[in-house]
Amino acid sequence: MGPRVPRAALRTLARARPLPRAFYARGPRALARALLGRVLVHDDPGVGRLAGVIVETEAYGGADDPASHAHRGVTARNRVMFGPPGVAYVYFTYGMHHCFNVVCGPEGRAAAVLVRALEPVEGLDLMRRRRGGAAPGELTSGPGKLCIALGIDRRLDAADLLGDRIWLEAGRRIAPSAIAAGPRVGIDYAEEWVGRPWRFWLRGNPFVSRTRPAVVRRAGAARSGRAPT
Repeated sequence: MGPRVPRAALRTLARARPLPRAFYARGPRALARALLGRVLVHDDPGVGRLAGVIVETEAYGGADDPASHAHRGVTARNRVMFGPPGVAYVYFTYGMHHCFNVVCGPEGRAAAVLVRALEPVEGLDLMRRRRGGAAPGELTSGPGKLCIALGIDRRLDAADLLGDRIWLEAGRRIAPSAIAAGPRVGIDYAEEWVGRPWRFWLRGNPFVSRTRPAVVRRAGAARSGRAPT
C-alpha cells in the first residue's frame, strides 16, 4: 500500500487569505524554499475547492538559466514569466502534461518556480477520480499529476494568485533542516547548469515525486556556498 494521507490532513483546512504580493517578490531559489509547506488551492468552478501542501519545487531563472523557458528572451509562451510576481505560469508540455509555476522576482526580470509535488489535503475523492483511482501517494506526486488532480490547465495561465480562482495560503511552518536540495529533473541539455541544486523538497515526505536527484544536499548548504549555485 502507498502512503496514507495523515488524518489531520483529511479535515478541511480553515480558509485563509491568499499570500500577499510581497511574498513572491524574491528570487526563484528563495521562493522555491519558501513555497514548501504552503497550500496551493484551486477553487474549481462548479466543482469546489481542491488543495494540497507543496512538498517539492524547482527554481528557474531567466536569460542566464539555460534550463528556463525564458533563456532566449520573451515569447508568447513565456511572457507571463516576466512579471508581475504572484501570478500563475501554466504551460503544456510533451503534448500531454500541464505544469503549474509561480512567477516571482521583480517585474521585467523572468523567474518562476515549478511546483513539482503536493501532499493532497482537500478534494481527495475528486482527485482520485481524475487520476483514475490512483493511490493517495500517487495523486499529486509530480507536476503533471498534480495539475490533473487539481484541474489546472492553460485557462489558469496568468491567473492572479491573489484572486479567487487559484491561490496560495500560509500553510505549515517548515524548519530549514527539513528541506533537501539537489539538481533539477530532465534538464540534461542545460550544460554546466545540470548539477545546480535548484530543486527542493521535504525530507522523508512520501508525496514527493519518485525521481530523486543524483546529488543531495541540505538547503542550508546550498545557501552558504558549500554547493554550486
